[in-house]
Amino acid sequence: MKVALNANDLRQMLRIATGSTLGFALSKLLNWPYGIFFTVYPMLLLGLVPMLNAHIVRQFILSGLVCAFSVLVLQGLFGFHPALMSLLTFALFAFLFLQMSKGVNFLFGAMSVVGLSIQLHFASYASTSGGLYSLIASNSLAIIISIATAYVMHWLFPDVTVRQLPPRPAKDAASIRHEVLLCATVATLSFMIFQILDLQDSVSAQAASILILFPLSWKAAGTAGWQRAVGTLIGCNLALAAQILLQTYSQILLFPILILWILVFIFSRYHLLSGGAPGIGFGIITTFGILFGQSLAPNQDLIYSALYRFSSVSVAITVSLCAIYLIHRLLNHFSATRHHTYA
Repeated sequence: MKVALNANDLRQMLRIATGSTLGFALSKLLNWPYGIFFTVYPMLLLGLVPMLNAHIVRQFILSGLVCAFSVLVLQGLFGFHPALMSLLTFALFAFLFLQMSKGVNFLFGAMSVVGLSIQLHFASYASTSGGLYSLIASNSLAIIISIATAYVMHWLFPDVTVRQLPPRPAKDAASIRHEVLLCATVATLSFMIFQILDLQDSVSAQAASILILFPLSWKAAGTAGWQRAVGTLIGCNLALAAQILLQTYSQILLFPILILWILVFIFSRYHLLSGGAPGIGFGIITTFGILFGQSLAPNQDLIYSALYRFSSVSVAITVSLCAIYLIHRLLNHFSATRHHTYA
């Protein structure tokens, strides 16, 4: 935990706020569907990764291609075969969490897991929101826009000093197997439950159940779940306050743009004070991104969405943490899948 921000952190705050607001503004000005992608993707790219290079861009692009191909195949060919689709989804999640566990391609795995989870959720109801191809096109366009935006942001607000890459922790093979099986199982269960219960409007809750898996272990997931819940509570309350302040002026795009930029800029500070890890600050700004990108429209406010989001996210996090703990205990009974944090 940092006690003060440096010059690089201030530049990153400007990049996160301006980049996400630019994506939001473009999606609303041009009336693009799935505004959540255009608002949240820049937050992930500029917030989780403090630098930009060819390896990061390749991971980001590859994650989009993997998600698009996977959604087309899984939903297009196996959407009417739930059991087979669940098995294939588990295998795909296992591959992606393996990339995260090894560390070299963490961004590729993280972006793919989030993108795949959201897109599979939307694809299940694509007939009510413009079709499967509209979903794939919107996601692909959002990736292109996000990468272009990231380059512009790094050009406008470059770092003052050269950043050092953090060291990757060493893990044994059993710990890697533990993390892959644990996270892939919970992610697949989350997908299945949201499909069985027909929770069409609960994409935020499903995304939260995936985001708390990013620490990859039970001990860290408990902390991540609490931080996500607190971040969502604060984010929803601030979004409600913003909607009350705007009233009908939310239909004038300039005002939501200003509110979103100010809120993201302020609370990206708390994200960076925690070291740039997905904590309370990151939960707050992604809550803004989801609510503004998906729920704010000329003839629609976000009051109901904010209230429903917090209640559904709280339930999703609680259930997910219970599942994580039970699977963690089961895997630690076997030496081949015992995690190194087990005591």
